[in-house]
Amino acid sequence: MARSEEIRLIARAKRGHPDAFCDLVDAYKDRLFAFVWRILRNHHEAEDVCQSAFVKAYESLASYSERYAFSTWLFTIAYRLCLNHLRKKKAVSGEMDFSRVSGDDDRGPEALANSEEARRLRDMIWSAVDRLSTPQKSAVLLFYREGKSCEDISQVLEMPAVTVKSHLHRARAKLRKLLSAELVDDWMAIEFLSDSSYA
Repeated sequence: MARSEEIRLIARAKRGHPDAFCDLVDAYKDRLFAFVWRILRNHHEAEDVCQSAFVKAYESLASYSERYAFSTWLFTIAYRLCLNHLRKKKAVSGEMDFSRVSGDDDRGPEALANSEEARRLRDMIWSAVDRLSTPQKSAVLLFYREGKSCEDISQVLEMPAVTVKSHLHRARAKLRKLLSAELVDDWMAIEFLSDSSYA
């Protein structure tokens, strides 16, 4: 969505036009769900968190600042809700590690064709990404899938940009251990994070 259209819809939504906010929801719901699902790995929980994020965004619209992209603000809300959800889960099951953790700014080439080999490679990489810490995984998703800058990611994850870069660096180092170094290098070329297979 063009920035000018986004600003126009936000202004209308702030003036009490719910249809304008519905247009914003339609524009971002798939991207937000993909992000949340990759963190929570549960379809139903991801739907609940996304719904809560949109409700919270609507209720807090007056506090939105146009200095930031709406998507950055929305992803910040969703990320906080994900952390709260995971903390509650941890309290029940003791399963998550919340170490405060941070990367690099190399953009990979365009996606390879959707060959069987590319799909297999994406599956291997996603499996490895799922083993990263929550902050590392979130930084990877926002940087490679959403194309967010380290500055934008720092807003979403509420940490300095230098910490974001460190998370991305550590994430790549960990992926190199989990996968072959050659595969991690190929990872950039495949743009695996454009994959929309979540269910």
